[in-house]
Amino acid sequence: MSLPFIFLIISNCFMTLAWYGHLKYLHDAPLWQAILFSWIIALLEYSFMIPATRILDAHGWSLGQMKITQEAMTLIVFVPFMLLLFKQPLKLDYLWAGFCLLGCVYFVFRSQN
Repeated sequence: MSLPFIFLIISNCFMTLAWYGHLKYLHDAPLWQAILFSWIIALLEYSFMIPATRILDAHGWSLGQMKITQEAMTLIVFVPFMLLLFKQPLKLDYLWAGFCLLGCVYFVFRSQN
């Protein structure tokens, strides 16, 4: 069952790069190049996200459970990306936001009904 989570992490690495990588690597490029760069990377993201959601669906996960889990994975991937690649400062509010997201995970999995 760990395979979908590995796929989600890989997927979120690609998606974070697609969404924000152009700001670092193509900052002065024309908009069309940034869009093309992002869409090519997003295709790789879909190549991992689709199998992950199909596996989770086959194990009986609801759409809400899949989405909240994906959002938690996004935060897990985004914070190191923000700190290491963009050299952004770590703020205590990010920790609180992470706890709120963990609360979302708790509530979406709390009841199986």
